Amino acid sequence: MGLKMVNRLRIFASSAIVVLVGVTVAHAESNSFMSPMGPIAAEQKAHFLKIIAITMIAIIPVFVLLPFILLKYRRSKKSVDYRPNWGFSLPLEITMWSIPIAIILVLSFAVWKATHALDPYAAIKSDNPTINVQVVGLDWKWLFLYPDLGIGSVGELAFPVDHPVSMTLTTDTVMQSFMISALAGQIYAMAGMTTKLNVIASEPGQMQGENTQYNGAGFTGQKFVANAMEPADFENWVQAVKSNGIALDADSYAVLSKQSTRAEAHAELATADMPKDMIYFTLSDTKLFDGIVHKYHGGMDGQTEISQEVSQ
Repeated sequence: MGLKMVNRLRIFASSAIVVLVGVTVAHAESNSFMSPMGPIAAEQKAHFLKIIAITMIAIIPVFVLLPFILLKYRRSKKSVDYRPNWGFSLPLEITMWSIPIAIILVLSFAVWKATHALDPYAAIKSDNPTINVQVVGLDWKWLFLYPDLGIGSVGELAFPVDHPVSMTLTTDTVMQSFMISALAGQIYAMAGMTTKLNVIASEPGQMQGENTQYNGAGFTGQKFVANAMEPADFENWVQAVKSNGIALDADSYAVLSKQSTRAEAHAELATADMPKDMIYFTLSDTKLFDGIVHKYHGGMDGQTEISQEVSQ
């Protein structure tokens, strides 16, 4: 190898180290399944690391053998090792094909097993009661309805630690992808349809939730706080929402459902008692979510049907 080639390799190695360090720091400072706060994300992390370890069986030998081969069979070397007319080796062919095939089979089984084990629709078994949440994707915010508790929120999804959270999702706009990385993988939500996501947090703390499906100008701001609380703190939060929330009726939903960022919606709807960028609601109509879903199944004007549902 010439001096230029050596310098290029050094530059490449240095750049790779910088990128890897940057990715590591980014993970350390962000909410992701690499720093899980629940058993589902922890299993995803373990699965991810297992897949990397399996693929390294094929990748590491390449990086180890490539410099050796380049040096041993370099053009300038004139020895018996240089065999330009050699083109086939049965043992080598068997090795080259059998290892990738075995890796593919192992990966296929691992993915199949993990897909069934981490089914987002599967209910989580627990001695603690399940928190039911209805999730509505809007432009550009998420609305969380707690039908059993008679409350709703925008900007914050709160739930108690060690309690299963069963979410039913839809949108009142374009397709969106709901994700809380530190708890579980993404799940799509579409207008007129519902999907399911079951999660549970094993420790208290705040995580970032977001929409990962581009949906227009406010896409980057469509984030929310997923707040895992101790049960007593969650009860206090519920009471605070009931005390400080405004009624989620036809008028307030009309403001909420129009294209606006969470901050813009907060400026129009929130009171001084609500936290910044968060909106709390009292929910008198537990059929609101069903009305949002069903309005895409008939011929009525969407907002008219929502108004009728709320007024009943």
